[in-house]
Amino acid sequence: MAETSTLEHIRYRIRRDAQGVAAWFMRNWRERRLFRWLSVLAGAGLLAFLAMWIALTRNLPDASSLLDYQPPLPTVVRGIDGQIVHSYARERRVQLQYSDFPPKLIEAFISAEDKTFFTHGGVDITGTLGAVIDYLNPFRTKRSVGGSTITQQVAKNILLGDEYSVTRKLKEMILARRIEGALTKEQILTLYLNEIPLGRRSFGVQAASRAYFDKDVGDLNLDQMAFLAILPKAPERYGRAKFRDMAVARRNFVLDQMQRNGFITAEQASKAEAAPINLATTTTNLDKVDAGYFFEEVRKQLIAKFGETAADGKNSVYAGGLWVRTSLDPELQTAARSALRNGILRYSAGKAWPGALAKIDLSKGDWRSQLASSPLGIDYQNWRIGVVTARSGSQGTIGFSDGSTGPLTGMPDALKAGDVIAVQPSGGAFAVRTIPSVSGGFLVEQPHTGRILAMQGGFDSRLSNFNRATQAYRQPGSTIKPFVYAAALDDGMTPASEVPDQPFCYYQGAALGEKCFKNFGGEGGGGIHTMRWGLEQSRNLMTVHIAMDIGMPNVVDMIKRMGIGDYKPYPAFALGAGDTTVQKMVNAYTALANFGVQHEASVIDFVQDRNGKVIWRADKRDCSGCNMPEWDGKPMPRIADGGKQVLDPRTAYQVIHMLEGVVQRGTAVRLRSLGLPLFGKTGTTSGPTNAWFVGGSPDIIAGMYIGYDRPRNLGGWVQGGNTAAPMMLDFVNATRDRWPDEPFIAPQGIHMVRIDRQSGKRVFDGWPTEDPLAPIIWEAFKPDTEPPRVTRQDEIAAKRAEILDLIRRGTEAEQNGGQNADQGGKKGNFAEEQGGLY
Repeated sequence: MAETSTLEHIRYRIRRDAQGVAAWFMRNWRERRLFRWLSVLAGAGLLAFLAMWIALTRNLPDASSLLDYQPPLPTVVRGIDGQIVHSYARERRVQLQYSDFPPKLIEAFISAEDKTFFTHGGVDITGTLGAVIDYLNPFRTKRSVGGSTITQQVAKNILLGDEYSVTRKLKEMILARRIEGALTKEQILTLYLNEIPLGRRSFGVQAASRAYFDKDVGDLNLDQMAFLAILPKAPERYGRAKFRDMAVARRNFVLDQMQRNGFITAEQASKAEAAPINLATTTTNLDKVDAGYFFEEVRKQLIAKFGETAADGKNSVYAGGLWVRTSLDPELQTAARSALRNGILRYSAGKAWPGALAKIDLSKGDWRSQLASSPLGIDYQNWRIGVVTARSGSQGTIGFSDGSTGPLTGMPDALKAGDVIAVQPSGGAFAVRTIPSVSGGFLVEQPHTGRILAMQGGFDSRLSNFNRATQAYRQPGSTIKPFVYAAALDDGMTPASEVPDQPFCYYQGAALGEKCFKNFGGEGGGGIHTMRWGLEQSRNLMTVHIAMDIGMPNVVDMIKRMGIGDYKPYPAFALGAGDTTVQKMVNAYTALANFGVQHEASVIDFVQDRNGKVIWRADKRDCSGCNMPEWDGKPMPRIADGGKQVLDPRTAYQVIHMLEGVVQRGTAVRLRSLGLPLFGKTGTTSGPTNAWFVGGSPDIIAGMYIGYDRPRNLGGWVQGGNTAAPMMLDFVNATRDRWPDEPFIAPQGIHMVRIDRQSGKRVFDGWPTEDPLAPIIWEAFKPDTEPPRVTRQDEIAAKRAEILDLIRRGTEAEQNGGQNADQGGKKGNFAEEQGGLY
């Protein structure tokens, strides 16, 4: 009852006082004109304030969104071993945790930017008033000081933007108060140190540390930390050599502030102030391997899948912070790059200087900036790219993008000022070096998975980004022949089948007339030989005979099935007249080495988002039951075999077995010295315009070619065996530990039979040896296709042919003057010497 009485009393007092105030206001409103004017002004001011508040806060971002803020981050690329090998970035950005920042670095930024950071509520009133006074100063000649706290800078950099206006400043202050209510001081400082722009295209202290000192933040000295702390004020000014004195003065001011704030001692400050500012002119290349063509292929595929910029989605290449695991094998990539370059340089040795890489107009002035903005570069030995700044007779000067210059020697007559060329240090000068105009492609693939292990699309990706391993369509020449032979094996032929090595002509119609084929070098051929011999010696006539016997539709169907190309059923395509790429040829050969199973070629294994979640993987196979929390007692889950069966595994092995003979005694015999179980095929196109080799081991398949981008004659001496095969030799020698001595394994259904290598007949009275030229070899046959044993009739026929040949030669000798007469002057009895006629 007492509580009710008290409540009623309070209500009565409120009503009485309100009525009194209202009465007082109305009385003054009626009696005093000044009161009325002041009341109107106050009301108008209140309404204006409310309207301004609504206008400023209506569309302000939610400060709590910073809790889930995802900064734009570059995509990081890893190799097959998990090591970082590259990144895709247009800005330098690295995101760190609060614990990753050195304490002295934090103290340097607080001393330079916001010494009351840990005590204010988002806005520093003293600093703000100073900024307002400076803004209103009519004699100000430059942009006024900001007066922003670190929290306000976070609001500006992440949520508002850098618009220069009073309105933006007010919004910034409102947001800063809200941010302080939503985030801890450590969270705010983490956002600030990761996002603050610090010049040299770097955002955040870690990126800036790399850009200015080529160090991680944990390795910085005190003076270097203080230097980074001065950059938010004017990053593009303090980072330039001509403003070095200003930078030193500002840095020392920050060090003095750190001492006043008790962060460092006077001795530490004095030592740091005495240190010079030595900024890095270049930064360490964090790429572990030179694989520009490979990385560009990965980049194109990522952009196709996820987009390029933040506007394309949260997992974009240049903002999504993706982690990409690729199939790049650094050791094989380095070897492939060197092998292709060495092959190109061997071919180009002694040839005339092909001309400048580019031209720079020296009349426009700053040649250094023009050269620096050029994408041209080179990573070969100690070669450099520069511009000829002057030439007078035999004297010349070369200039580089860092501004340095030097004398030039060995200048071709055609060299002129303004030419961009490659040079190499030679004594106290620079000697002109030739970048060959011929080029080529090299690609390495893992047959059991389809993973591309190495890719080199030219001499250097900095000189040309055209990837000749994937984009250049070239005629493969004789490297296509294994698939013609595979079609024949599927059609019932065997490696011991006899094929005529004789001219082949066919009528193409009234308009084209008759077409005749010849072997390489214009030979007409002759005799009948085994299919194996035809492939080992790369006989065009035998290949055409085979293709026409089994039908060209079957041949082009096989070529299409292997993914090489879709061609018309014309005989020329059986000899490699159709266009294809190195990647397609290598992928086709992987099916031969993998029992006829072909995997789609890939450069990306899987992609993770910035939080580590896998968002794409190349291997789409499902493993049902693999993630069970406990074993259910049933058989262990098995992942199904991947890939597509494009070829009978027995046929694939028969072709492999014949292609081993190409290395042992055929057109790629120079690889025999490696002593490895290798297979492969050389190829040379008409002209010749291309020289090829494709082959490898059960675990590594490599393919390569050399040729001009605009096909032209390489020279009559050029063949796949003497131009491309040496590149494979270099590649294997450089990676010898990656090539085990394990032989190719025959699949089920293959019978290994001893045959006579020349005739293809089956033998029982001898054994194969290690000699590559041994007359007896093991040959692979499908069941019930083995050749019969050599019969007595075969021996009689062979002996008869031998005797008739000797009679013919004896008759010729008699007609030429009795050169075969015996010592007694009597003519020999040929029949008796041979033991009679058979």
